[in-house]
Amino acid sequence: MPRTPLVIMSLTGALTLAAAAAPAVAAADPYTATATGTVFAPNPVQQLGLQTLTDAKDADLPVFAPAYRTVTLTDLDGSGTLTGRYVRVKSGTGAAARATGGAFPAYHRDADQFEQVMGYYWVTAAQRYIQSLGFGGSLRPVNQRQIELRIDQYGGDNSFFRDDKANISLGKGGVDDGEDAEVIVHEYGHSVQDGQVPGFGTTAESGAIGEAFGDYLAVAVSSWATGTPTRTDEACVADWDSTSYTNAPHCLRRLDGDKHYPQDVVGEVHADGEIWSRALWDIRTALGDRRASTLIIEAQFAFAPDTTFAAAAQATVAAARRLYGSAAAGAVTTAFTARGIL
Repeated sequence: MPRTPLVIMSLTGALTLAAAAAPAVAAADPYTATATGTVFAPNPVQQLGLQTLTDAKDADLPVFAPAYRTVTLTDLDGSGTLTGRYVRVKSGTGAAARATGGAFPAYHRDADQFEQVMGYYWVTAAQRYIQSLGFGGSLRPVNQRQIELRIDQYGGDNSFFRDDKANISLGKGGVDDGEDAEVIVHEYGHSVQDGQVPGFGTTAESGAIGEAFGDYLAVAVSSWATGTPTRTDEACVADWDSTSYTNAPHCLRRLDGDKHYPQDVVGEVHADGEIWSRALWDIRTALGDRRASTLIIEAQFAFAPDTTFAAAAQATVAAARRLYGSAAAGAVTTAFTARGIL
């Protein structure tokens, strides 16, 4: 039972506390450590402009040497592991990467630890991009939770987000998915939407919106972090990972296709997502990256888990009007109308 503070009555009737409560001490932030690491930024096809690159069973061939970059990993917990404010890395193969003296070894793609460092760096970069737009500051936070990132946990050429466990698994078929930043960030896009609308993506159209937003975020983050690519098309998603299953020029999907609703709907979320992602791409082209990404992400708070294209488009128009006025809302309306969504 709480104890009643002791008080003393003075002769004048004033009450004074016998003992003042000790001032509260703020807990120390456990995620302030940094360390250097080696990554692709965002992937060797974009960086080198070589459409002839192949996986070669993870061989660290000399052709890859110019694509490695030394970066600073932020928001770490100081344990020497890849554990931080927004992500903790778990590897299914190989020993866990460890830092010594504030630096991870300069792992290359022939080492499992390279993908661990890639995963940590690019999930953190994606969250920092979102915060750079004002989320968590002037706007409400978006997905500022620590997620688990599982490296090489799936043997096929696929990666996925599990909303029941709030974790991401990166596959190792073909080019290991952890070697391409745009695959990593795409999957983080699913985590973002789930953080905003738990259980998002329960229908064909909402699932397509999820795939489209993941593609859009992948391109937006990689261009923000490394600059707009000059050797490949910016609208091309996952140039490196897709070398295992596409012809040159390699793209997992594109953001600038010409699909139209409902004629081009085929009932497969990745394919149908290209209708939605083209609208997002046109919004970005019209309003610039910062305003477009801000309103696109802000609008998602108003989505339902089973939202339709039309309802989500209307919410996006409303977010544009609320944040930037009628001209921005008009540009967003035009983008969705061009796709047949509005």
